Amino acid sequence: MKIKNIFSVLLITLLSLGSCADFLDRDPDKILSDDQVFSDAVMIKSVLANFYGRITWGQHIDDSYSYTILDEAMKTDGGPDTRQGFEDNRWRVYDYTLLRNLNQFLVGVRATTVLDSKTQKELEGEARFIRAWLYFNMVRGMGGMPIVGDEVFDYVPGMDITALQYPRSTEAGLYDYIISECEAIKDYLPVNPSINAARATKWAALMLKARAAIYAGSIANYNNKMPSPIKTDGGEVGIPASMATKYYETALAAAEEVIKSGKYQLQLSKPDDRGRNFYEALSVKENNHEIIWARDYKYPGQTNGFTQANIPASHAEDIDRCYAGPILNLVEDYEYINDRDGEIKTRDASGNYIFYNKPEDAFLNKDPRLWGTVIYPGAIFKGTPVVLQAGQKHFEKGEWKVVTSEPGDKDDNNILITSINGPTTTNNQFVNKSGFFFRKFLDETPSASTRGRRSEMWFPRFRFAEAVMIAAEASFELGQTGQALTYINMVRSRAGIQELTTITFDDIVRERRVEFAFEDHRYWDLKRWRLADKIWNGIQNDPKAQQYALFPYLINDPGNPNNGKWVFDKIPTHMSPYPRYFQMRNYYNFIDQGWIDNNPKIVKNPYQ
Repeated sequence: MKIKNIFSVLLITLLSLGSCADFLDRDPDKILSDDQVFSDAVMIKSVLANFYGRITWGQHIDDSYSYTILDEAMKTDGGPDTRQGFEDNRWRVYDYTLLRNLNQFLVGVRATTVLDSKTQKELEGEARFIRAWLYFNMVRGMGGMPIVGDEVFDYVPGMDITALQYPRSTEAGLYDYIISECEAIKDYLPVNPSINAARATKWAALMLKARAAIYAGSIANYNNKMPSPIKTDGGEVGIPASMATKYYETALAAAEEVIKSGKYQLQLSKPDDRGRNFYEALSVKENNHEIIWARDYKYPGQTNGFTQANIPASHAEDIDRCYAGPILNLVEDYEYINDRDGEIKTRDASGNYIFYNKPEDAFLNKDPRLWGTVIYPGAIFKGTPVVLQAGQKHFEKGEWKVVTSEPGDKDDNNILITSINGPTTTNNQFVNKSGFFFRKFLDETPSASTRGRRSEMWFPRFRFAEAVMIAAEASFELGQTGQALTYINMVRSRAGIQELTTITFDDIVRERRVEFAFEDHRYWDLKRWRLADKIWNGIQNDPKAQQYALFPYLINDPGNPNNGKWVFDKIPTHMSPYPRYFQMRNYYNFIDQGWIDNNPKIVKNPYQ
């Protein structure tokens, strides 16, 4: 084992945990030996912190573009996005270097004499949790991959390398390994929440167990209902249908252990303002009782640019703004409080405009989670409204005429034409093109949108609502519909919308979409349910595959009874002109030929 070739003190310093005053006094250029690392308790924890810093994958707030790829948000700055399909390596994770480093760490932490036995077990549990999380991110993208256990391989020139070549596990085998690891380590880990949910606890391990099991159960169930199930002869891809029940039972038991622990809850600190409550449950760290495990950021040193990139122009504190915005597809999936049809009403049955006194009136009585997730026209952010106005309209010769301008310009009567925020159908830089801004994960802290400071906003990976929704889904799939209703209604009741009296699979799909928007669930959910190819079907102007925008217009027509009111147009966005097209080959990432060259025991995935 050679730790000294992996970590420098400088890198560890930037990623260290807790108070490390003595550690920070060390020579920043020194490379450490094994003995030096594992004879210093602070150093050991700093190495572990390095691992936490290396596991940011998938859709996340340090990569705003990642949000524009699906049917949740669109790119609104930097020119049109000609994407239609999905890459063969989209969000693919293959990091055996990190696995080797984790196994090296495990050898050292098990042998060290500078930690008490309880701390040793905790650190071992955290390292094994990170390893299980890494395997989970591999399996959900590629299926079964080689499981190396605790092995640390050291290559010596001339040795027989076949001993280093492991075949791919079955997909079920890798999910089973993740589940068993989480069960084995859960009691090694702390039972009390960690600061800012930054470190793994028993409940994070149980959440990973529950999520892995619900994914495996879904694949065993829905893959085998396809006309041509996706699988390989050796089981590297594809899980037998007979295993679905076992996985659903495992998912339900793990989720219920979290639910019944009493350590977390569906946060409801502001019952009189459910929208604000939802925003704070996801985006405010202080006194948070919902988030179980998160990627935390802390100024100085580690901050993210999500707020800097995506803040409305009217509220920006620096030059950056308006990079991406949520789309109408997502917004209309949020129900009204007493009406499950979430469509924004823009025209009546005769095709005539519906007029609103204020733009925000179109969103009255929407599921409050919409307010907590998306800034829609006229909504308040940081104490002031976000004006979204595409232009003005007036009625002339039997039809509505449109007047637009450069963002921020006014007419001769000092009436705004097009807002500085947009939306527009031009390619103006730093102007919205979708009609909506992010709210979830947008930091309200002063200076959080500046280049010099950026944001400390965290990115939740596990939260209590997911435990409840996993329990709802697993109960439903096990035929326990009464229990499934109880769980899904817990989430809906916290949101402030009507409870369901019956439950369908489509209810679960929709509830997860609106509850977990922008939290790296949508892509993986549609894949595990084998819905991605049906929803993202590549058909032009399909209401699900095409990205749509909502443009608000002020009626500026003196003498018209609707003068001063607002109307909306729904349009396919010009910034993403092509519908999303998910092909059968996209259900599993392709296996890189270089990996096969190094290890001929690795077989390719279907459709390669």
